[in-house]
Formats: sequence, structure tokens, C-alpha cells
Amino acid sequence: MGVPAFYRWLAEKYPMVVVDAIEEEPVVIDGIKIPVDTSEKNPNNIEYDNLYLDMNGIIHPCFHPEDRPSPTSFDEVFECMFDYIDRLFVMVRPRKLLYMAIDGVAPRAKMNQQRSRRFRAAKDAADAAAEEARLREEFENEGRKLPPKEESQTFDSNVITPGTEFMAVLSIALQYYVHLRLNNDPGWQNIKVILSDANVPGEGEHKIMSYIRLQRNLKGYDPNTRHCLCGLDADLIMLALATHEIHFSILREIVFTPGQDKCFLCGQMGHVAANCEGKAKRKSGEFDEKGEPIVAKKPYQFLNIWTLREYLEYEMRIPNPPFKIDFECIVDDFIFMCFFVGNDFLPHMPTLEIREGAINLLIAVYKKEFREFGGYLTDGSMINLSRVEHFIQAIGSYEDKIFQKRARLHQRQTERIKREKTQARRGDDAEPQFEPDSLVAVSRFHGSRLALAPTPSPFQQSGHYNSQMSSSVREDNKEAFERPRKVARVSLGATIGAAIVEAENSLEIEVRDNKDELKTKLKDILREKSDVFNSNKAEEDKLPILVKTHPLWVWEIGRYSSIHDLENKSFVSRYDFQFVNHWNGWSCCDIKLGEPGWKERYYEEKFSAKTPEELEAIRKDVVLKYTEGLCWVMHYYYEGVCSWNWFYPYHYAPFASDLKGLGELDISFKLGNPFKPFDQLLGVFPAASSHALPEPYRRLMTDPNSPIIDFYPIDFEVDMNGKRFAWQGIAKLPFIDEVRLLAEVQSIENFLTPEEKRRNAIMFDLLFVNSCHPLSSCISILDNKCKNMSDRERAVVKEKISPKESTRFVASGGHYLWS
Repeated sequence: MGVPAFYRWLAEKYPMVVVDAIEEEPVVIDGIKIPVDTSEKNPNNIEYDNLYLDMNGIIHPCFHPEDRPSPTSFDEVFECMFDYIDRLFVMVRPRKLLYMAIDGVAPRAKMNQQRSRRFRAAKDAADAAAEEARLREEFENEGRKLPPKEESQTFDSNVITPGTEFMAVLSIALQYYVHLRLNNDPGWQNIKVILSDANVPGEGEHKIMSYIRLQRNLKGYDPNTRHCLCGLDADLIMLALATHEIHFSILREIVFTPGQDKCFLCGQMGHVAANCEGKAKRKSGEFDEKGEPIVAKKPYQFLNIWTLREYLEYEMRIPNPPFKIDFECIVDDFIFMCFFVGNDFLPHMPTLEIREGAINLLIAVYKKEFREFGGYLTDGSMINLSRVEHFIQAIGSYEDKIFQKRARLHQRQTERIKREKTQARRGDDAEPQFEPDSLVAVSRFHGSRLALAPTPSPFQQSGHYNSQMSSSVREDNKEAFERPRKVARVSLGATIGAAIVEAENSLEIEVRDNKDELKTKLKDILREKSDVFNSNKAEEDKLPILVKTHPLWVWEIGRYSSIHDLENKSFVSRYDFQFVNHWNGWSCCDIKLGEPGWKERYYEEKFSAKTPEELEAIRKDVVLKYTEGLCWVMHYYYEGVCSWNWFYPYHYAPFASDLKGLGELDISFKLGNPFKPFDQLLGVFPAASSHALPEPYRRLMTDPNSPIIDFYPIDFEVDMNGKRFAWQGIAKLPFIDEVRLLAEVQSIENFLTPEEKRRNAIMFDLLFVNSCHPLSSCISILDNKCKNMSDRERAVVKEKISPKESTRFVASGGHYLWS
């Protein structure tokens, strides 16, 4: 669940919930790496029973690893993943179960967000490719050598979606990995491994929660089972709380801001100043000429749910309660309240921002109003809408103050950023300062240690000389200092062959340096473009007419056209990101939150309401759908999917004060069925990623005459909605019409190959155990019994297992279900 800033709020408010993970490193003896024996005691002094891996949080970083070059093939991605899982296993050392859950087909409620992300990922990739091509041309014009651009299987990260060839091969690779570890690693021999791959419907973390709920309902379940769930998403914290399991930890990678993971004493990576030993920096090459920094592994932390529960029990004490308080119900209400500050299924409510203290406000109002609304907001997966209405109306009474304060803060922030940008530009234009030394250090370039430079005269060293220099000379000197010329020398005694070898080595180093510089420049440019405020100055210089009254930027590939008129001035789309407004928080809109009439302006701007009657009708429908969403999400967290087909049909949320008459609403859901993998790909992929689908499906996305070509717009608006960074904007994509999409799919499914049909099938979790595990004999019996059965016959086969074994496996009433 996307809850920006939630983890930071939690760690700052309740600091004792986080504990640094102790990691045992493998030992290297005579150049041979000796792996850690994971059967030994856990150095973190906690013996975990079950380790759950939200695999998508592992797959994505392995497409863009920080500790090695970017992979160019699927095999390299898999190797990176195996190392990643090994590292997590060494830290946690589960004694009973490893559960690896890959995202399968998601509910429709999640697919809208997935669609937005993938369309924008495709645009980001196109933008990066265009920028890289421009930089390569720039380098070529300067006579600087670069290696040719490598062909890569990993060029499109959108393939990390159920139904693609990559996900099918990934499942096979993980099965190979599990077999390897079960047979060779002593720490794996006594555990069960469950792999829930992309052909099993459901999001990875929710498949994990479903497994835990099932185990808790089994007779003989051990309430002292220790669970560890690995992943960065904030919703994992909510889901862990929702299990009501006491012994639960979240293993998280520590997320640093740039430079934060570097020691400020010695400047080296891999430790902070508190742990600095003052050791000299290791050289990379004889003269440190390679210059490639050693990328340190990011450290990890355990977020302990039992500590968080203690904090919440203290924080959410109800003064003078009307009855005896059940703390487990308070936990459920806390989870529900957090839905208002962000989740993956509903757009963000404009009233509440975590960075502005929204969760603190929710808790304070909850405690203050508890007696008034007469009880808990929730009962398990059910919501008491009348009490929720009372609660949220109390929150809504603060809206005017919240918006007025936000406007003041945004105004100050805008002025500060403008001031910093102005100062930065002045700094860039300042005259370079020249060192009067006759020796210029160039040791990091091509192995040369020092280069001789002519000694400047006293006049040249004076400030008067600098002031007399022409601007062109200053620019030349500035460029020379920013990028020193490569120095290559051949000693008088060197042979021609040695000179050739040295020249070739020098060329290789130059090519590598240029490649590294290109990557750095590209990253900096893309980062700056994502910052709306940075983009504005450049756009002022490029566009003769700049409309500054509408908070959206638009893009288009392949042609120029006027695509939108506003106040008789046209926005012209261009290939690269052309941002067309000054970022100024909410003040960039016509809404002007906090000023009289802001609510009417909001519905007019965001929902196109033209008359008061139309506004009221839209508001009522938005409130109904948003309330349905709250009920859907609560059920999803506590019992699983209550409807595979429901989704929120708007891009924007209502205000807290709009949520009125909730007790009168009739909320119900129909379960429905999940999409097939290829159907989901059609629903979430842009046309740029159509290569990942079979040919018949591909034509539906790219053929101009396709009946559903309108699902795949070439250009689309992104409403910045008062945000500063491009990724925070709202992509205004058309919602998928499920009926039309499925109607087109029915006519082409018969053209799939057997391998494609398998990729498009709904499957089950896979179980792996070592032959010495107690379950292996039961599995062997079932395997022999089911060998010659059809799939339908296998689906109903049961085998009794002993109570000892049943407590160690996902079972139903002491039976193993074979399918």
C-alpha cells in the first residue's frame, strides 16, 4: 500500500520499534568464500519460525541493483535474486517455513494504480532513451569515445507483471534455486518452502496474510509462532498488525537519502561515523585509477510489531471509557483510520497529509470523540458507518485551518526554493578560482600521478589578472578544471609495443570514464526533470508562450500537435517532458483551498461539475464509491477479496467533510472472478509494452482499427495536484471497460500456443521439502496415488497426516489437499 511518509512518522514517533539487524558475513579462506552456516543460532537472538518474502520487493531492485552493474539478461537478474534471498535467509534463519509470494493477478481495485504506474514507467523509459541519445550525440561531437549501447532483456521493467515470459521463466528459476538449497544448505533441510508464483491470483503480501489466517484457524496452532515478513511497503506494517499475531517482525532495508550512507569522517561507504575505524580508503587499481567506488550493502532493520503494539496501547488509551476497552479492537480501528492517509485502492484524500501531522490528528480526534460515537469504528472486517460518519465529520471541522496553514507553508517553501535556485545559478556563473600551484594533481586519470604546469607569474596569480581575462578564456579554464584533460606519457625507455599496450589501456579507461560520466549526467538530468520546480526555468527559456494557470504537463511521442486550449492559449506537446505550470503548491490551481468557495471550485476543476445540482449529484456518488472503497479495503485486510471486479471509478477523493449520510448507504459486493494473466496485461500495459504479450493480444493494443484502441492513449495528462515531483502527479488515464475488453479476448484465446496457454492459466502454490522432512513420506504416497489421475480427479484427493505433521503444514482438518 502506498502510504508515503508513514514509516518515517512511525520510526520518529515510536523509535524503539526499530532494531538494527545483525548480519553474519561469509568468511573467505585462501580466496574461497565459506558460506554462513544458517543452521547455527541466529545472531539477532531471536529464533524465527516462518520467513515470508514479498518477492516483488526483491525482483524490482534486482532489475536495477546498486551493488553491481545493471543486468542485461534474465539470468543476471536471477543470480542477483538468489544472492538477495540468501542474504535475507542468513539474517532471519527460519526454522519451519519459507514462503515466497510473487504478485499474481490483482483485484480490479489495484489494477487502476498498476495501469498508472506502468504507463508512466513506459514514458519514463522513452524519456530516458531520448535523453541518452542526445547525450551520446553530444559526447560524439566532442570526440569522446563511448561503448555501443548494449542490447538488454531488461530494458522494460513492466515485464514484472503476471503473464509475461519473464515471470514464467522466473518461476522455473526459483524452483531450481529451492531444489539447490534444500539439497546443499543445512539450514534449509528441515523447513518447508512454499512458492506462490505469478500464476496464483492475488497480491504477494495478501497471499501471505491468507496463509497466516488459515494457520491461525487450524486446531493446535501454536500462538507463540514467530513470524518475519520482508518488504519495504508500509502496508506490510498494517497487515502484520491486522493478524493480531504478537511475535511478528518486519525486516526492512534501511532507506538512505543520497550521501546519508557515507561516513562523514573518512568519506567511505559501508559504515557511518559512529562505527568509523579510520582505515585508509582501499585503492582500485595501482594508482586508484579505476575510480569505481566500492558499493556497500545496505543494512537492514527489524520493525518489531510487539513493541509497536505496546506503544499503541499507551498512545490510544481512551479517557473515561464508557465500557471495558478491548485493545485488539483499538488496533483494528487504528488500521482503519490509517486508510484515510493513503492506500493503493483509493486516491489520496486532500484533507489529510502525514507530513502535516494527520495521523496525530486522527488519534487525538478518535480519543476525544470515542464516548460520543459510542464504540469502535470497526468489528473485524465490518465497518460501523454511522460511527465513522461522526468521526470523519469531526476531522472535517479542521479542514479550513488545515488548508490555510498548508497554503502558508507552501508559499514559504516556494519562496525558499526560488531563493535557493537563484543562489545556485549565481554560484554557477561565478568566476573559477585558480590555484597558484605549479603541480596539478591528476592521479585519478589513467594512472598518471602528476602533470607539470607552467608556473604562473605573480601578475597572473593576482586578482587583477583574473578580472582582465576574457569571458571565453575563463570558460575554457573552467571547463578544463571541471574535466581535466587525459594525460598519457611514454617513458624514454619504453618499447613501441609497450606504448601501444599503454595507449590501448588508456583508451579503455577513457571509454569507461566517459560511460560512467554519461550515466551520472543522465541520472542527474532525469532527476532534475522530475522536480517540477527545476523544470520551470528551462521551460520559460524554451517556450515563447507559457500558460501558468493549469497544473498539468503533457507529452506525446512521434509528432507535434496542439492538444489543449485554455484561455485561448495552446499547450504544445513536445517529445521530452514539457511542464506547463509554475509549481506553487495548491495556489497553482484555481481551487485556492482555504479561501471561501474552495469546495465548489474543487468539484468544478476535478470533476467538471458545471451547476450546483450537478455538483451535488457528483458529490453524492463520489461519497458512495469512496465509502464502498473503505469497506472493500477493510474486508481485504481481514478476510481477503470480497469482490474481484470492484474499483473506485474516479481519479480524485472527496473531502472529509463530504462524508455525510454514511449510515444510510447500502454497501454490498459480488465476489466475481479474477482476470486471467493476459487479460490483466491488456488492462494495465501501455502499447509500448505490448511486446510482452502474444501476437494476437498485441494487435489489440497497437492496431489503429482495434475495437479497444482507446484504452491505450499515446498521450495523457498528469495533474500535479499541488505536488512538486512528477511521480507524485495523477495520471488521468481512461478506466478500462471490463465488458469490452473480455469480449475481444474471447475471440483470440484459441490462437494461443500450449506454452502461452500455460502462462495464461490459474495455478496453485508449490510445496518443496527435503527428503528427510516428516512430510516427504506423505507427499510420496500422494504422488504415487495421483500419477494417473486427471486434474479434476486430483483436485479432490485427500490424505490424512499425523497431528505432528499437520501442525507443520498448511492443512485442512488434518488432511493434505493434493492438486
